[in-house]
Amino acid sequence: MASKVVYKKKAVSHVSTDYRSLHSKHVVKRQQAVGYLRKSTCNSVSQVKAQATEAMAEPAYTVPEFRQRSTEEVEEYQRVSTHVGKGLAAIQEELHRMRMATKAQVDNLAIKREVQERMSRKVDLYEEGNKLPDFLVALRPHTVWEKTPVKLYCTVHGHPRPIVSWFKDGVPVNPLNAPGKYKIESKYGVHGLIISRSAVSDTAEYSAVASNPFGTATSKATVTVKRPAGGAGESCQLGLVPRLTQMHPSKLEVTLLERFSVSFGVEGGSISLACSMVVVPDLPNLPPLAHWYRDDHLMKAGPLAEMTVGGGLARLNLPRLAKDDEGLYTLRIYTKEGTTEHSAYLFVQDAVPSVAGAPGAPMSVKVFDINMDFALVSWKPPNTTNEAAVSGYFVDRCEAGSDHWVQCNDTPVKVCKYPVTGLTLGQAVHFRVRAVNSAGISRPSRRSQKVTAADPAESERLQVVNIRGHYDILIRDDDLEGYVTIPGEPTSVHASEVYQAYVVLSWTPPTPRGRARLWYIIEKCLAGTEEWTRINTGVKVQSPRYPIFDLLDGKSYQFRVFSANQFGSSEASAPTGPVQKADEHGSKRPVGVPSTPGQVVATRNTKSSVFVQWEASKVPNNLLGYYIDARPAGSKLWQPCNHKPFRHTRFVVHGLVPGETYVFRVQAVNLFGLSEESQESSPIAVEPALGRGVEYASPSAPFGITLLSCNGSSMTLAWKSPKHCGGSHVNAYYVDRRNADKLQWKEVNVSAIKERVYTVEGLTEGNFYEFKVQAGNMAGVGVPSEASKPMKCEAWTMAEPGPAFDLSFSEVRSDSLVILWKAPVYTGASAVTGYLVEMAKKGSSDFTAVNQDAVSHRYLQVGGLEAGETYVFRVRSVNADGVGKASQVSEPILAKALPGTQEIVCGVDEQTGDIFLSLEACEISETSQFVWSKNYKGIGDCPRLSASADGRTSRLTFTSPDKDDLGRYSVVVTDTDGVSASHTLTEDALNTMLELSHAIRNPIVPLKHGLNYEILEKGHVRFWLQATKLSAAASYRFIVNDKEVTSGEGQKISHDAKTGVIQMTVEHFTRANEGTYTVQIHDGKAKNQTSLVLVGDVFKAALTEAEFQRKEHLRKLGPHFSEYLYFTVAEDCTVLLACKVANVKKETKFTWYKEDEEIVLETAPNAMSGSVALPIPQFSRKDQGVYKATLSDDKGKDTSLFEVSGQVFDDIINAIAKIAGTSASELVLQCTPEGIRLQCYMTYYTEEMKTVWKHRDSKIASSEKMRIGGTAEMAWMQICDPSDKEKGQYTIEISDGVNVYARSFDLSGQAYTDAYEEYLRLKAAAFAEKNRGRVVGGLPDVVTIMEHKSLSLTCTVWGEPTPEVTWFKNEQEVASCEHTKVTFEGGKFASLVITQVTSDDSGKYSINVRNKYGGEFVEITVSVYRHGEPIPEPKLGQPKTAAPAASKTSTPVPPSKTPTPTPPKSQTPSMKSPTPSMKSPTPSMKSPTPSMKSPTPSMKSPTPASTPVPKSPTPGPKSPTPTRSVKSPTPTSRFLKSPTPK
Repeated sequence: MASKVVYKKKAVSHVSTDYRSLHSKHVVKRQQAVGYLRKSTCNSVSQVKAQATEAMAEPAYTVPEFRQRSTEEVEEYQRVSTHVGKGLAAIQEELHRMRMATKAQVDNLAIKREVQERMSRKVDLYEEGNKLPDFLVALRPHTVWEKTPVKLYCTVHGHPRPIVSWFKDGVPVNPLNAPGKYKIESKYGVHGLIISRSAVSDTAEYSAVASNPFGTATSKATVTVKRPAGGAGESCQLGLVPRLTQMHPSKLEVTLLERFSVSFGVEGGSISLACSMVVVPDLPNLPPLAHWYRDDHLMKAGPLAEMTVGGGLARLNLPRLAKDDEGLYTLRIYTKEGTTEHSAYLFVQDAVPSVAGAPGAPMSVKVFDINMDFALVSWKPPNTTNEAAVSGYFVDRCEAGSDHWVQCNDTPVKVCKYPVTGLTLGQAVHFRVRAVNSAGISRPSRRSQKVTAADPAESERLQVVNIRGHYDILIRDDDLEGYVTIPGEPTSVHASEVYQAYVVLSWTPPTPRGRARLWYIIEKCLAGTEEWTRINTGVKVQSPRYPIFDLLDGKSYQFRVFSANQFGSSEASAPTGPVQKADEHGSKRPVGVPSTPGQVVATRNTKSSVFVQWEASKVPNNLLGYYIDARPAGSKLWQPCNHKPFRHTRFVVHGLVPGETYVFRVQAVNLFGLSEESQESSPIAVEPALGRGVEYASPSAPFGITLLSCNGSSMTLAWKSPKHCGGSHVNAYYVDRRNADKLQWKEVNVSAIKERVYTVEGLTEGNFYEFKVQAGNMAGVGVPSEASKPMKCEAWTMAEPGPAFDLSFSEVRSDSLVILWKAPVYTGASAVTGYLVEMAKKGSSDFTAVNQDAVSHRYLQVGGLEAGETYVFRVRSVNADGVGKASQVSEPILAKALPGTQEIVCGVDEQTGDIFLSLEACEISETSQFVWSKNYKGIGDCPRLSASADGRTSRLTFTSPDKDDLGRYSVVVTDTDGVSASHTLTEDALNTMLELSHAIRNPIVPLKHGLNYEILEKGHVRFWLQATKLSAAASYRFIVNDKEVTSGEGQKISHDAKTGVIQMTVEHFTRANEGTYTVQIHDGKAKNQTSLVLVGDVFKAALTEAEFQRKEHLRKLGPHFSEYLYFTVAEDCTVLLACKVANVKKETKFTWYKEDEEIVLETAPNAMSGSVALPIPQFSRKDQGVYKATLSDDKGKDTSLFEVSGQVFDDIINAIAKIAGTSASELVLQCTPEGIRLQCYMTYYTEEMKTVWKHRDSKIASSEKMRIGGTAEMAWMQICDPSDKEKGQYTIEISDGVNVYARSFDLSGQAYTDAYEEYLRLKAAAFAEKNRGRVVGGLPDVVTIMEHKSLSLTCTVWGEPTPEVTWFKNEQEVASCEHTKVTFEGGKFASLVITQVTSDDSGKYSINVRNKYGGEFVEITVSVYRHGEPIPEPKLGQPKTAAPAASKTSTPVPPSKTPTPTPPKSQTPSMKSPTPSMKSPTPSMKSPTPSMKSPTPSMKSPTPASTPVPKSPTPGPKSPTPTRSVKSPTPTSRFLKSPTPK
């Protein structure tokens, strides 16, 4: 027995936007009329399921009604309910549960009965007879125009019922592969294939193949699709062998209900996307076929994406979020009608970085070109907004199954692609990437999929040969090469990857390969040189890929490759062409970061999103996508809008603050990084766009249905408004009801209800009823609310009042809020006298009283809340008989103010004088309205008040304010998340504003500036005032000393209405102008007057200034200083006194003076250049004084003075200190015999600079222990006789009055040890130098003496201890004898006396003075001549031949006859000392004879003296032999640099 099945198709249309991939996509129902929509949606979900199930079932069945109670049962139930009282609610809930459970059991029994009937019928039919499939109506051919639908139908008969599959040219037709293209129908044995909007490519042979267990049957037809232009597609008529396809399990009708919205996640977190649905029929073993897509790519279930379908819910769970998961998610469910789908965007923001300022993690790590020991890793760069730019990336790897990560690159790679070597054949690894910037290293990216190192060419070298269709033989190419041991050379060597950091060389493996394991040798050379060097020394490259990192910038290279195995090496491959490493922008080719995106345009979308579009980059350079950034207008901090590159040029930015104004910018991304930021978009406020449409086109469901009163035949209900109005005001409500034991809902009202309170009439007393409510707006009727709890229709007779209702909140702040409610409908036996409010924290049932005494008004401000805590409230009404029932518990409310919340401002309009209250809303939508109230009662059309709104600001104006207007005023902004505020108007505040209002309404001409004066050029005096505003009809007059003054000779009077300036200019200001000046102004009704008293000292000052300006005017007629003297400091710390001159000519003379003394420069000043400067090098305190510059010519003379002293001197020193401090070197250590010296070199140093030396942060004062000084090039501080106490940090601080420049040296540890040892060495050397033996004075260089005279060579010597003295003649020691007497007296005086000199005594004499610390060697040349001979000119080092001896007498020669030798000219010693030796500086006792020659002494007496004149032992120039006065060498000090790092 067959039953007719009727399918009720829903009016469904797929609605999408132009930017489908950017928006949340929804499949919504759209009805043509509100009335039809009202009817179609008032049915419950269970009704839809029941009707659809009934329609599809072949043996129609009826769900039995819920059991009916007898009269006795009803009476017993009512009796028990009346006596139970407090347990009524529990009984109702249990009853409802039992009713639903029973209903489910009935449904299951009905389904089982139907299944059993079908199974029995199937057995009967099978027993009746099996039939092959047979086409009663075959397919027929069609010829159609393009873009028209094609419908192919056929009728099949057979038993069991055949399954029909459709084919196109032998290929199965699967509607899932082209959603919307094909539709397959199967109704009542009629099978159809519908091709929507056919194209020429649809021209083909279509076949329907019917199959059952006993055979198949095929029907074919040709479809020809022609173009209107005349060209027809060719039909295909091919003989095909049809195949059966598996029947798709989804033949269900699916309607999506609650959809997942735009979601926001954080790296490392988790999130679930879910859609609830209604499935008809809802069979547990046949769930709908649901596919999840991300960015239009099908997702697969796995550890990172858990997918479940069933129980009326499709869910995608992402347990470990990463930025790779960001994108547009689409749920696509395949139904009998085709597909239904929903999409929304998931944003995944960066987790908190491990280091502040570090970049976000890279993403989309992928591995390419996998070989035996090589892999190429790529990734996408992160977005950077306020962080420092990414400077590079680290690539890590770990083996599969391990968490031990190994860093692959030592230095960060700048491009988002890196070749990894060193893999092992068969090794399975994962990769991850970390970004690096100046602040630190980012978190690692999500690891890549597992990859295994393998030889990709292995499969290509295998061949399978089939023998007689029975055997497969596997043959390797190596087996066909013959017995070849040495491999061939590689081919096609080329650079496959060219970047700044590396070049990847690739080639084709050789043929033949040889019969051993193969590796490669790579060589390189500079292009054109043929000087080949091996690259992979010590590394056996097994893959035909190899990265090269050490190439030089700007150089071209060639490469070649050898194949090698254990038997030998092949010939070299053909070399590559010239290969050059890429530059910093990618390469010389047009490769690098993409070009900057074009214009960015932002438009409104919803109240929390904005639609942004931009022009694509003109030079994409392998573009990966775009990053979009946003910032609030006025802020400098950018926030990323997306965290994964977005491919398209249109994007919807979600998660914005409603009402806030934003600016957007875009950056393009590729593997080289991010482009420059685009130009910023125009600011746009986040507000809903008109007709935005699909998300909340109709209102959401009302909620909170509560019973307010019942009289036994009617029930008064109340409910709360929908949370979402759908973009327009809710203007209608519809109520449905049903008996609690019935399934059928009945409409209560046909016409719309405006209010949220309604009385349902016509009820039966004692019955239980359920209710639901729908809201409607201009877009239609929304979804119904959930059914209320069963409510008993029983007359209320209690004396206490009923519950208050419609609890709402206003002025929610972090510590307070205002709760409002409506009075109960049922008042009880007496009038309501007050209300009690109770509250509890969310999740707690422990309510506490907010007010101990009942309040008479229907609002209450609740304080003392905990910020961030969530509370619930309820209200009880009070009358004379007691406290009534509690209201329904309110919605949870969070004690937190909305961002940007502002309070009401009370003020007075500056134009009209009106007193007003004003509020600027922090959030607003296009449908929002400002609702004002006084004491929380609506104002309505009150003549005393008027409300107006302008954008986000609303104003409440008082028309005639007085004491009756005192009270608390509040305003609520509708269609927002609770924007509201209140203000209490007090009497004092009102009186203050009334006074201000009176002043505004009785105006005066407001003045910005009262009457004032200023001195102009030429000595003119301008009297002026400025009014805030002047009209064209304004009039005024000037009164001076009680006499009106008009414009005329000597003064000019004028005004400017635009600026409000009124002025009078006096050209000749003299003593006669002393007095009182007054200006009277009239402008319409407003007037004002302002005066200026110019007498006494004030007048004298003005007169003096006027005369000065007149003189200045005359001065500027001739040469003059346009800028008087000022100072600047050059980079070399030279101080320049500069000035600028004007009106000069060639004849103009410029002269410098200091303290009235002319300064003459080498180069005369050039006044024609317009600026002149006097340089003062090495500026110091001596340069203080008064400097003067003069200009003069025939037109006049001008002078400029500049005193360098006091503060000016300090400013110059500070300017020098700034340059010196900037140029100061690090402290340098130098050791001296006195101690350890720290030196700081700088451009210039003078003691006038504010320089402070510190030891361990304590200031050092100059003393015997710590000496402070400096030169022009450096500042120094010397530690005399250092000890361990002087260890530590030393710092020099140079202050320029603003900044302090510090340089430090850590004198401790090894630095101190080395310095102290050097100091001791130098000290010992200095001590030795000080105490060595030396000749203090008394010996000449040359002595000329006559024969037979006595010669006495006497000198003073010194040394500690007393030195030894030895005399030499011609390098032979002189022994004391009668002729030559050697004496040394008192350890101080040494002498050599030669009596009766002869020519044999001529020669070179020397004295050697020496002790244990060293000594000195002094030479004297003695020449003896005979009487009567000319005085010879002796030569140093060559003794003369002795002359005949003179008279030998022991009698002293008279002084007049004693010749006095003239000492030679003194010689200047050398200032340089040789480098010190670590050994003792004491010279050898045997010193060679000096080769120093002394000039010939001039003889002023005919007779030479017998006693030589003492001569200073100053040493002369250095010679190969010891000089005449040889001193111990002074070691040069060593410099030690500070160990402290810079």
